[in-house]
Amino acid sequence: MKVLFTFYVPSGGVDTLNRLRTAVLKRHGIEAHLLYLNTGSGLQNNSDTRIFTASSDQDIHHLIHSQHYDAIITTSDIAMPGRLRGLGYKGRIIFEAQGLGTREQALETIEMAVPYLQAHCDAAVIPPTDHLLDMFIHICPWLHRFVIPNMLDTDAFAPIAVDTPPYPVLAWVGRLEHNKNWREFLEISHAIIKKKPQARLWLFHDPTLANPEDEVMFRHLLAEYGLEDRIGIFVNVPHSEMPTFYSMVAASGGIMLSTSLLEGFGYAVAEAISCGCPVLSTDSDGVRSFITHNKTGKFYSIGDVHAAVNEAMDLMNNKKLREYIRIQGRQHLSISFSPDRYAASFREMMTALRIFH
Repeated sequence: MKVLFTFYVPSGGVDTLNRLRTAVLKRHGIEAHLLYLNTGSGLQNNSDTRIFTASSDQDIHHLIHSQHYDAIITTSDIAMPGRLRGLGYKGRIIFEAQGLGTREQALETIEMAVPYLQAHCDAAVIPPTDHLLDMFIHICPWLHRFVIPNMLDTDAFAPIAVDTPPYPVLAWVGRLEHNKNWREFLEISHAIIKKKPQARLWLFHDPTLANPEDEVMFRHLLAEYGLEDRIGIFVNVPHSEMPTFYSMVAASGGIMLSTSLLEGFGYAVAEAISCGCPVLSTDSDGVRSFITHNKTGKFYSIGDVHAAVNEAMDLMNNKKLREYIRIQGRQHLSISFSPDRYAASFREMMTALRIFH
């Protein structure tokens, strides 16, 4: 069997998911290729998966008719199913909901997608994320739905021995845009540093995906909070190097902060926890599948900076709780998000759609 996953750009959580699932599906007898419409920083993360970058109808037509895919999974791109049908693709098309942004953005996308899903798609696949599942049930009750948890490579993302930074690190990973809520990260960090003056910020992002207005405002607020000399900014760090950084944050006595308004899954958060890095997160839906408050991580309510600071201080200063959370977090991810479990669920979906052979 041969399948194709399509997405806009190789970056972020979808890039991580694509590299993981193509590798595990290969072990389970399914050849999987990737098609990105644009180039991106994720292409530096080498793998032996066949990756195509094409945006023209001519190039996509050649790809689908030369490779003869049994199924094509189009991630988040509501226009792609119709485009594929227009180019003569006759196989199964599955729409995958990942990274649709805020609740309002996700609702708008799914409502806009209805005519395309009805006309061109055989099914939808979504992670076990409450808001997405509810929307598909109510907006597209006629569409066959499959709920498949994402996976995590807990062998690659594991605690490693590192040099300990001379200060506790407050880390943040994401895009400088509205849904990632980076303003709250700066506000919380500013308040933490008042209580723990030796702390420093580490921010990891891809400037090619940043909203230009957010990038300007970020620099402005950084200066306003007096944090310019207290932050390290890391640009396009190769995915394979992130376990080192997460382990350094953990060793420093620091934490990772996740301030997102909404997450479909939250790969950076899961990867940090898998590396033994304690996480304080907003209750942003997708992360509920692997964060239980005071067991595998900590939650705070969006906008409640005072509560966030208190939880952060507890996570950094309460050594017994901190160690308990680190152990429980990694253990939960290892058991619940194994790649082989994902592959088994994917095969079940193919069988249900009568395209497994």
